[in-house]
Amino acid sequence: MTGELSPADKAKSVAANRAAGYVEDGMRVGLGTGSTAAWLVKRLGERVRADGLRFRGVPTSTRTAAQARDVGIEVITLDEAGWLDLTIDGADEFDSDLTLIKGGGGAHLQEKIVARASDRMIVIADAAKEVETLGAFPLPVEVIPFGLKSTQKLIEEALVAMDVGGRTTALRMNGDAPFVTDEGNHIIDLHLQRIGDARQISTVLNQIPGVVENGLFIDMCDLVIVGHADSRVDLHHLGKEST
Repeated sequence: MTGELSPADKAKSVAANRAAGYVEDGMRVGLGTGSTAAWLVKRLGERVRADGLRFRGVPTSTRTAAQARDVGIEVITLDEAGWLDLTIDGADEFDSDLTLIKGGGGAHLQEKIVARASDRMIVIADAAKEVETLGAFPLPVEVIPFGLKSTQKLIEEALVAMDVGGRTTALRMNGDAPFVTDEGNHIIDLHLQRIGDARQISTVLNQIPGVVENGLFIDMCDLVIVGHADSRVDLHHLGKEST
């Protein structure tokens, strides 16, 4: 995160800087996972060192936990926190209803648990993450290893009745082996192209035995902060947009 930044990284950095301003002394804050969230953790660490900011962070992955400790943020578990004042995270896609697709980094299970245990969720993103219709980004579904192939088959059968543009599924890999989440599970990515009814798909997927959680975040996000490479910031609230 040093040297000349790409336009995308500049946008992520600008959004993260704006979001970091919402964190106040004494807060309990959920810290997201992914490339954009990493900029937030970096900025919060700078505030801890330079401004004396004191708050406790609940990371959503082992990666975020390690980074947070490295920059001087006090890290606690969600059970220790009890409840959170705020969660700040990234997103792979968001629409005008502030429905999100998350899980590109493989941490959407912990991210969803933490976001639900928060008074408020703020998402930081670059402009490329804003879409009219969700689905171009593959929808991650975390599944337990036992019966993996049968679970994948059940998912594919369920998609036949869904309003989607595509129905291809793929087990996420890490080199030659299946990707493993922090909980020891695997991820099946659904290449849907277009999601017609996010609420219906989320409900149906989570009823399939073997499915732990999907990457659709519905009625959870309160604000999306979109950064631009020219340092502009847009704030997206439900039903309105302001700069």
